[in-house]
Amino acid sequence: MSIFVTGGAGYIGSVIAERLSADGERVVCLDDLSTGHRDAVVTETEFVQGTILNSTLVESVLRQHSVDTVIHCAGFSIVDESIRDPLRYFENNVVGGHALLRAMNSCGVRRIVFSSTAAVYGAPCSTPMDETHPIAPINPYGRSKRMVEEMFEWHARAYGLSFLSLRYFNAGGASARFGEHHSPETHLIPIALDVAAGARDALTVYGNAYPTPDGTCVRDFVHVEDLADGHARAVDYLRRGGDSGAINLGSGSGHSVLQVARAVEHVTGQTLRLEFGEPRENEAHTLVASREKALALLGWAPSRSNIEQIVADARRWRQQHPRGYAQ
Repeated sequence: MSIFVTGGAGYIGSVIAERLSADGERVVCLDDLSTGHRDAVVTETEFVQGTILNSTLVESVLRQHSVDTVIHCAGFSIVDESIRDPLRYFENNVVGGHALLRAMNSCGVRRIVFSSTAAVYGAPCSTPMDETHPIAPINPYGRSKRMVEEMFEWHARAYGLSFLSLRYFNAGGASARFGEHHSPETHLIPIALDVAAGARDALTVYGNAYPTPDGTCVRDFVHVEDLADGHARAVDYLRRGGDSGAINLGSGSGHSVLQVARAVEHVTGQTLRLEFGEPRENEAHTLVASREKALALLGWAPSRSNIEQIVADARRWRQQHPRGYAQ
């Protein structure tokens, strides 16, 4: 039997596939390479270039490789872009999710682990946020992910689907082989590392008057290898007959934008030039996960999600790959 990883050439998908292969799992990855990178595909896995929107292709892969579990990481994930172009997000994330489920149902594949997001919660009513927190997405990205979660819930009732929606907070760091390379780059840590390396002039901090200790937004950062561990545990949990539902994957603690900047300065030995911009629209000031459910059901607790460890691993990968995955 095999595990099918959609988005297996992406930042998180590549590290998940790496971990599963190291565990001795047979893995087949699908990616259309629109945002992923061919060099990020684990050499020990099978790779198919294509999109989840192509149900015929997905069915063929599921049957050919005797897939018993899917890990679904293929999806667009930039909040600002989703606001500018919601059609693109609903087509890829929602219609693509529907096409994937249709192919799975046709082939009798009944287990899926979903790369979801804390963006389904929207503005926090309380922190840390647990899985009972109200669901109220405030952007098309978060809404598209929640719509897919809802499809899973109905498919579970109608067709016996077993699923776990893993709601990530902020991924960072790198594995020994794979790291973060986006174009354009929108994530805080790689941008701050670019500033430290002289590749950017300054780090823009969007807002410094929030009700947080230093006035900047607070986020929960989790190491990408800890996320991969969570997915491996989720697959095992479903294979053992665990109940379907949603589980947060976060560190359980928060760091402000300025604290992350200071961590980058400490790791690199460089002083960052900061510029303060206007707050972003609908920006929550604090997003921190409760991870109690992940510990109780999966036995999962992050082991590498110290902010300086995340920054150091991200920096090490970038030093080894100064042009990312560019040939």
